[in-house]
Amino acid sequence: MTSPGGARLIALEGVDGCGKSTQARLLAAALGAHLTFEPGDTELGRALREVLLHTGAPGARAETLLMAADRAQHVDEVVGPRLAAGQWVVTDRFSGSTLAYQGAGRELDSTALRQLLAWATGGIAADLSVLVDVATDRARSRLSSATPDRLERLDAGFFERVRRGYLAEAAVNPEHWAVVDGDQPVEVVAAAIEAEVSARLGWPHTGS
Repeated sequence: MTSPGGARLIALEGVDGCGKSTQARLLAAALGAHLTFEPGDTELGRALREVLLHTGAPGARAETLLMAADRAQHVDEVVGPRLAAGQWVVTDRFSGSTLAYQGAGRELDSTALRQLLAWATGGIAADLSVLVDVATDRARSRLSSATPDRLERLDAGFFERVRRGYLAEAAVNPEHWAVVDGDQPVEVVAAAIEAEVSARLGWPHTGS
């Protein structure tokens, strides 16, 4: 399902440490768009994020269902209403993260995941997903030396599968994905992302 009217939903995706959160913030500011994120940008989402990343140890399927619950609430409370109002939305992670982390990383069935995603989002999909691509070892070296969350503590093999999953998704859906080299200065990456957005979606006439 495409976004209604002149609204657009843009998702920034990538492995932990790739710089996507910084780029999501910069892109939202440039567009005058609403900035949001997953998991955790609703009251329910904050509770789910704590379980997912800090206090719980869910199995792969339970982890997937918790992520889907966060996304369903995120769409209901944040993404859906803003798109319906004609606003542009930039989100730090969306459905691509599930396909990469739980699909490729956890090696769960991608067909079942796509069905779950379609149901959880009510059919809402990103108009453009931007993969900020960085080599796995480079991305991991950027992570904070502070206490990592549960997913950040997973091994390098997991994150390599995640990266390959993102690249595979972008390769088979080039009309909905843009891949940007994230191993460049922040401002260079930001300019490349803005160029992709402008070429593919245009630019909002007014700020949201």
